[in-house]
Amino acid sequence: MDIALEQPARARLITGGERELPVPAKLRYASTDPLAVHIDFPGEVSLDGRGATWTFARSLLETGLRGPAGDGDVHIWPCGEERTVLELHSPYGMALLQFDTAALNRFLLRTYAVVAAGEEDLGAVVERGLSALFGSV
Repeated sequence: MDIALEQPARARLITGGERELPVPAKLRYASTDPLAVHIDFPGEVSLDGRGATWTFARSLLETGLRGPAGDGDVHIWPCGEERTVLELHSPYGMALLQFDTAALNRFLLRTYAVVAAGEEDLGAVVERGLSALFGSV
């Protein structure tokens, strides 16, 4: 059975002027893609007005809640006990966002209730990926 989770989250965009702007976000997880988590941002906060989704490893979120983690486009680290920072890099620039750590922890625990760590069915994930890549070849 496929299970999907969604959880609203409030982020704060850190600007160059040391200001924080509120940003709505939605955390998502699906048992059909058990290694990944997704964060959706609405169109009103994206450069092109169409919204944006960032997808990265669930294990990166877990590691980043405890200490600095990430290599490439997504970096995560704790900022005190109550906040966690996500640094997102794209060809258009970089965004620095703070999330409430408790909300991220709650979401992560909910994902593990759906698919426990180490219990991910990688065979099905690989099969879907190959099907998407090669289609009906």
